[in-house]
Amino acid sequence: MKILVVSADPETREAMALAARSVRRALAGPLEVVEAKDGVQGMHRAWLHRPEVVVTDEIMSRAGAFALAKDLKGALPPFPGRVVILLDRPQDEWLARWSGADAWFVKPVNPFELAEAIAGFLGAPREEAV
Repeated sequence: MKILVVSADPETREAMALAARSVRRALAGPLEVVEAKDGVQGMHRAWLHRPEVVVTDEIMSRAGAFALAKDLKGALPPFPGRVVILLDRPQDEWLARWSGADAWFVKPVNPFELAEAIAGFLGAPREEAV
């Protein structure tokens, strides 16, 4: 299974990757975390690697999280994976819904809640995800 984390900020990318990796022991098979530093690179890597889950930071250069989610979910055929957006403001929840994101969290994100959402999308038992 693969998870793509997308953020311009290396620290945010690492925090997202750490939450994603925490579900590894609850899965039946291996887990790979792929990283991208902006929305354009994220779009390319999403189609190249076909991750089951894309976790993306709202604020990025070269195509933000909303554009990334909208492009993936609106493609023909649609991207088969799930998209999770980390929002900077609660007021942007409507944009996350508009973009087609499957889930969103307002920062600061509780890493356990993010891991639980990822585990749910991957079919892992929730109580074992973190």
